[in-house]
Amino acid sequence: MTEFSFACTGVRADRYAAGPTLVFRLRVTAAGNARVHALALRCQIRIEPARRAYESAEADGLADLFGERSRWGSTLKPVQFAQVPLMAPGFTGEIDVDLVVPCTYDMDVAATRYLTALGGGEVPLLMLFSGTAFTGTGGFQVEPVPWDREAIFRMPVATWREMIEQHFPGCGWIRLPRATMDALLAYRSQHALPSWEATLEALLDDNGAADPPRRDPLRALTRTTGRTDP
Repeated sequence: MTEFSFACTGVRADRYAAGPTLVFRLRVTAAGNARVHALALRCQIRIEPARRAYESAEADGLADLFGERSRWGSTLKPVQFAQVPLMAPGFTGEIDVDLVVPCTYDMDVAATRYLTALGGGEVPLLMLFSGTAFTGTGGFQVEPVPWDREAIFRMPVATWREMIEQHFPGCGWIRLPRATMDALLAYRSQHALPSWEATLEALLDDNGAADPPRRDPLRALTRTTGRTDP
């Protein structure tokens, strides 16, 4: 059976993609200079947060994922980042291929929250490979790529930020339930506010974020009638 090994040699943000996308450069090696007709791979990418250090501000931003820093010995578990397929063309011995990974800026996704909390440095990634190889000379052999094939890579946080900035320049993104969105629309319309930024600022501005308003206008709008004035 052909022995395969994998290494990640770099990553870049795809500036021409329709949505946030990272492109990892993979080097695939078939031992013994073996002939490979095609390689159908599955790649799972995990963030391994225990493999880096964190500043105080980063630790504060990660509290909702891992709890207080004093508990990190038991809570700092791997975070799923992506699971993508890859079809590598025929090669002999070794080939470099691009692994295209669509990403999200949805803050309900643990990986996004983790990456957004980092101020700099690198993201420790573990890439796990499996799949099917079509090999042989003078014919085809079908071989499995074992589940224990892996590669370690440290992705610069700057690359992630560059990708997000390309698609959400100077902005954040949140996903809201339909009922909450309807309440916000009603509040914006009721107060003739020109933008979503102005709408949220109006909701937060009542006595300041540290001292919440005596009456929550958004909660009032979500009641059954939808007519209660804030």
